[in-house]
Amino acid sequence: MAAKPLGGLRVLVPRGGKWGDGIAATLRTLGATPVIAPMINFASADDGAALANALHELQDGQFDWIVITSATTVDVFVGHRVSIPSTTRIAAVGETTGAALQLAGYRVDFTPSDNSARGLVAQWGTSEISGRVLVPQSDVAEPTLVSGLGGLGLDVQFVSAYRTVGVPVSDAVRADVASGRIAAIMVSSGSVARQIAAQLAPLPEGTVVACIGPRTAFDARAAGLAVDVIAEERSADSLVAALLEHVVQP
Repeated sequence: MAAKPLGGLRVLVPRGGKWGDGIAATLRTLGATPVIAPMINFASADDGAALANALHELQDGQFDWIVITSATTVDVFVGHRVSIPSTTRIAAVGETTGAALQLAGYRVDFTPSDNSARGLVAQWGTSEISGRVLVPQSDVAEPTLVSGLGGLGLDVQFVSAYRTVGVPVSDAVRADVASGRIAAIMVSSGSVARQIAAQLAPLPEGTVVACIGPRTAFDARAAGLAVDVIAEERSADSLVAALLEHVVQP
């Protein structure tokens, strides 16, 4: 039997849930040994009244667009039993977000071609989109999307849909990273990058840091991490493909 390309490679997957399980399964098919150790979790928004008011206005048809940037926001909507009226169009940033929306029974009217917030702003800047836009995100979300859409002349309302909180890793995982027994780390967001820097830095020389797109790579570098791999698209498959190319390159 031919050796698998990532055979023997131990890879830290610092996200749990469907995303973590999915990317871990893909890594296993390539021979890698994924170590799932969630470093972030999500909690209810601090300002529940503001979220409730925004959701009321949404269901009342007061928004022309809603932009969803994460599957976690979809979970919040499902938990609140939010019904999005047909007059409000839905934009999804990222393949995972779009899939989560459809799985929850919501439609997707627009997806940026590069699956990024910057891509959405760029594409909308060359279109005739107008009106009022709701952007529900994490409390620590970068202002890129809101400021970008505001710069297009849109009436943008941000609301914190949930809080992102750090989760301590086990001593065993910390020891494996420090010793170099974990050869690569998959970074799926700026929040994850900041937790890696806070809990695991300094990383051993040779540990491969793989980021899911340029924005996450920027955030990782800002947190003090050296980035080795940047996926071309914001998807788990693209992230694994980029790691594979880095590992097997001649």
